[in-house]
Amino acid sequence: MSLYKLPEIKNPFKKKKKKKKDSLQFIKKRIFLFTFLIVLFSSLFGFLGGLISFNYFTEWGGSLFSGGDNMIFRQSKEVERIIEKEILKNKNEPNHEERIINVVEEASPAVVSIIVRKEVPVSGQVYLEPFQDLPFEIKGPEDGETRKKRVGSGSGFIISKNGMILTNKHVVMDEEAEYSVLCSDGREFNAKVLAKDPLQDLAIIKIVDDENKLNGNSLPVLKLGDSSNLKIGETVIAIGNALGEFQNTVSSGIISGLGRTITASGGGGFVETIENVIQTDAAINKGNSGGPLLNNEGEVVGINTAVSVQGENIGFAIPINRAKRDIKQIQDTGKISYAFLGVRYVIIDDEVKELQDLSVDYGALIAGGESEPAVIEGSAADKAGLQSGDIILEFDNKKITKDNSLAEIIKDYSPGDQVILTVLRGEKEVNLSLTLGEKSSE
Repeated sequence: MSLYKLPEIKNPFKKKKKKKKDSLQFIKKRIFLFTFLIVLFSSLFGFLGGLISFNYFTEWGGSLFSGGDNMIFRQSKEVERIIEKEILKNKNEPNHEERIINVVEEASPAVVSIIVRKEVPVSGQVYLEPFQDLPFEIKGPEDGETRKKRVGSGSGFIISKNGMILTNKHVVMDEEAEYSVLCSDGREFNAKVLAKDPLQDLAIIKIVDDENKLNGNSLPVLKLGDSSNLKIGETVIAIGNALGEFQNTVSSGIISGLGRTITASGGGGFVETIENVIQTDAAINKGNSGGPLLNNEGEVVGINTAVSVQGENIGFAIPINRAKRDIKQIQDTGKISYAFLGVRYVIIDDEVKELQDLSVDYGALIAGGESEPAVIEGSAADKAGLQSGDIILEFDNKKITKDNSLAEIIKDYSPGDQVILTVLRGEKEVNLSLTLGEKSSE
């Protein structure tokens, strides 16, 4: 060692320089720890916020901290029960086809066929003579010889446990005929006509259990619905004695229209204008008359009454609410009655106004025919002085129009009610006061 080169002495107090690698690791640890804490606190606050929101918006309410874990547990269980209930409800809800089947099974026992029998002349009879030269011999009927024969049929449905049946008036029009009721189980009963509605195609008959076939048992009854709540497009089901041969035939369709006005005709010269009827595309055939039109709940909403001969699947039914009045009157008084004015009239519209050269386009023009007087003698109208050619503009302050006819307005009144008529006579309006008469089924 050189004299001038001394040994290197290390200073013990001098700091060591940290390696670059160690510094990077320290920074990474700090970043990781910071990130972890952010995620942890975010998750914690998110969880608490979710629980508080759930607790706030659920209908069971209560503070999150008032019930603790038990409250959360109860709410979760309640939600599960509601979800399970909805799933079971949807699972058990019958589909469209099943609903129709259920309605038919429940309603059919209360739907009946009405058989019309009458004494009719015996026609000529043919007797075969195989051992004679002539192949047959014709023998005419004896003078005055008759035979009871089935001459018609219709449908109806039971509305009381003691055997009252609602049907169409044109089904039981013949005063000389005898009527019987054939039930879906094959039992047949005699029936008598209690009353025929004087203004609507409705009638009420009753089972006569002469042979005690019921043996004290009550009859199945159909539930009457509310026809004022019907909607176009609603599903309906018709049941009846189609063609007078196929008992309890079922057809289904929808309500195609409401508030229709039709002129229906039947046997024996029966012609009647019926207002505010239901139109349906459910098949209604001859023999279905008087049968029920049912909704999806099995409730009667109409009485099948007519079918269009020009179109296809165009049938009509009288709303059941119109029949409820008749049923109540029969139960209370034994007859069906209406307020009666006593005029024949034509509802005025634009066409009638032009043809008759009238000064108004609404009201009821009093007019008769060759054999039908415009004002019925002795009626309320006759006593009040109404004349042929008068136009009734208002009935008790109700304007008479094509959509609100005189017949429809009068149905809301009772015999004996006092009303005021606004009448156009020539060019002058006059007010007439009168007391309504009575038109009954007797």
